Amino acid sequence: MLAESSPMPRPRAAAETETPDPGRADRRPGAPQIFVHSCNADPLAVRDALAAAVARFVDQLSREEAGTLELVLAEVMNNIVEHSYGERHEGTITLSIVRDRRGLSCSVSDDGVPLPPICLDEPRLPSTDVAREHLPEGGFGWFLIRDMTRDLGYHRENGRNLLAFRLPLAAPAG
Repeated sequence: MLAESSPMPRPRAAAETETPDPGRADRRPGAPQIFVHSCNADPLAVRDALAAAVARFVDQLSREEAGTLELVLAEVMNNIVEHSYGERHEGTITLSIVRDRRGLSCSVSDDGVPLPPICLDEPRLPSTDVAREHLPEGGFGWFLIRDMTRDLGYHRENGRNLLAFRLPLAAPAG
């Protein structure tokens, strides 16, 4: 989650692409705000991508909204690293975010293995009515993703995964 102090710094990875001079983005009320970032599929690059995404929109989000953005993106991108690419970490993850009147429209793409269909099923928490040592390893992240997003969709084409969703936010300050 976000630290209590100042906004997170904007680290830049070698593989990163981003909107030109995001500090000078169009700030007119209702004007779309855009962020694009590509990174290697490894945990440190994902951490840098999360910091850059939150930093890009931090002045337009409440603390709760910024925390939701960071949590959802962390779950999605870390799942890609762990499950879509596994141990190879040789792929790329591309994150695109557009801020408009409806909130944040996010898309995350990669060329790893396909997303299992069960991930998009109705949100259900795994059973926790078991002994602590028998708690399931997974399932909680996808519950959070499905619960905190709207318009969640997945498509695979030409060996590439695309996961898209919207985070509803308060209307931009005008």
